[in-house]
Amino acid sequence: MRPEPGQVLHFSEDPSITRFVPHRAVTARQDDEYVWAVDARRSPDYWFPRQCPRMMTWTATTRVHAIEYRWLERMRTVELYAYRFSAGQFRPFEEHAHVATEPVVPLGPAERVGDLFALHEEAEIELRVLANLWPFCDEVTGSGQEFSGIRLRNALPRSME
Repeated sequence: MRPEPGQVLHFSEDPSITRFVPHRAVTARQDDEYVWAVDARRSPDYWFPRQCPRMMTWTATTRVHAIEYRWLERMRTVELYAYRFSAGQFRPFEEHAHVATEPVVPLGPAERVGDLFALHEEAEIELRVLANLWPFCDEVTGSGQEFSGIRLRNALPRSME
């Protein structure tokens, strides 16, 4: 599930949204209010249940995503949806997202994303399931490769070994 040319996507577990209004997320690091979306390159970052902690890394030829075992069943059962928007309603935000500062209406109804494991497989993204994300996070952040961590506050605590 990726946007078509000229589009961006917003992923949600709620299929009933008809209008997106800018807001400041509780976890936001900036004060501005936005509607968030992603382009084709960053769409795989959101092929997960919303609250699922995940760490991702990539090079020019490979991509690896990692989650914890306790999220495995939720990955299997979540009903995730994508909303399509015209990219012209958004502007790039840093290197990872697109934002709108005015209310926006999707181009159509929410589309069911489908099997998240199949999406990863079709995109040739290695999906790792780990007991604890933190050793992988530490490895990735020290590797010099590009990476992104999302919802890490929901990860298990660091192991004290």
